[in-house]
Amino acid sequence: MRKVLRYLSAIILVGFGLLTLFLSTSIIFDLFGIRAKEGNYVLFVVWSNFVSSILYLCSAYGFLKFKSWTTIILSVASVILIISFVSLKIHISNGGIYETKTVGAMIFRISLTIAFTLIAYFTITNNKDNELKK
Repeated sequence: MRKVLRYLSAIILVGFGLLTLFLSTSIIFDLFGIRAKEGNYVLFVVWSNFVSSILYLCSAYGFLKFKSWTTIILSVASVILIISFVSLKIHISNGGIYETKTVGAMIFRISLTIAFTLIAYFTITNNKDNELKK
């Protein structure tokens, strides 16, 4: 069961990571006219998503190869996203322009990243089979 969960997590993280990487780089580098479609995006949120997408792809590799550092990488992604969300709230309270969908998307992304962090912890880091291999 844990092996299936690890492979399923890796597949979802690859898909989510590639989608996030495509969207964030398209906005940052103004590719395909996506920047205009996104409206009032907040650049530091886009950059935190970009960094997180790379961390998602690395953690997908960690899930597949049963690497204990997967939990650390996903924890770092969670912290980056939480700091970005707090900064977004400060940006909003100071009258900064933003899209309302950004708040919901950030909450979803943070929740998903924390869920994958917990999955990595319980299937890899805290797995007794992994300790026997050391």
